[in-house]
Order: sequence, then structure tokens, then C-alpha cells
Amino acid sequence: MIDFLLNPWPWWFSGLIIAVVMFVLLFFGKSFGFSANLRTLCSIGGAGKKVKFFDFDWKKQIWNIVFLIGAVIGGYIAYAFLTHGNHPVEISESTVQDLQALGFSEPSSLQPAELFNWESALSLKGFLILAIGGLMVGFGARYAGGCTSGHAISGIADLQIPSFIAVIGFFIGGLIMTFGVFPLIFG
Repeated sequence: MIDFLLNPWPWWFSGLIIAVVMFVLLFFGKSFGFSANLRTLCSIGGAGKKVKFFDFDWKKQIWNIVFLIGAVIGGYIAYAFLTHGNHPVEISESTVQDLQALGFSEPSSLQPAELFNWESALSLKGFLILAIGGLMVGFGARYAGGCTSGHAISGIADLQIPSFIAVIGFFIGGLIMTFGVFPLIFG
């Protein structure tokens, strides 16, 4: 059993699990999205006394907080107990060449060391990238009425037109970042 858990699973397994979770959520009249947890946490903290947006019955969203906590715990368990050595992510040779042209080394873990380490985060450039990127993601999730997981998984499963539009916008934004902004920052 442990050997089964430690080896890569088929790509379709995640989609199957996501579909089962979505059917269960739709059956119970719930919608999924991680960015909604920030609103819930702010409401739990008392922000509803000062800002109307946070004034709602947060107890109805406890299930989503439990889902978030479960995802964090599950990620930790997978990293701490279910990793089979420190294998680099397998990506195409052309992607490796494109990253090397921008000054990134060949991947040796899940995240590029040039971006995700304390030295980078504490530099002015790294801090600005994290701060501006975080603000853009937070503002974008709020402006779009949800995050990528909420729209792309839950909204599309619920056949919501605004979610289709948001997902198209996410893809366009990703393409602009990948082929326009990213080379400007790191090229």
C-alpha cells in the first residue's frame, strides 16, 4: 500500500476526485473556492463590525475552513511522509531552455530556488514581486468574485457564465504574464 501511495498516480485520478467532490458540493448546495476563506476569517476576527462586506453569518462557511485546513494538513502529510526522495519536477526540455534563458537553473525541486527562498524573498526585487503579486492576486480574486479554483472548478461545474468569462480572463492574464511581464522582470 505504501509503495502505491509513493509512486506517481495517473493524471486522471485528480479529475475523478474533483468531479466527486463537486457532485457532493452541488448536491448540498455549496460552492467551492479558497479565496472565500479570507472573507470568513476576517468575519470571524470581527471585521464585520467595521466593514459591511464582512458582516455575514460566517458559521455557514465553517465547512470551507475545514476544507482549507484539511488541504494544508494533507499537503504537509504528502510532503513529510509520502515523498519518495527529492525528485525534480519533470518538465519539457524547451521549458528548461526558456527558463535558463531567463536566468533560472534547471529545476531540482517543486519550485525554482531563484524565486522561492529566503534570500530572494528578503531582497528588494523579491519583496516587491511578492507584495505586488499578492496584491494583484487578492484584488483580482475579489474583483472577479472568486479565485481560480472557485470559478474554474465550482463555477464551471455549475455552468455559470461569469465563471466562464473569469476563466478566460485568467488564461489571458497567464499568457500575458508568461510571455510579456515575466521576461521583463527576469530577462
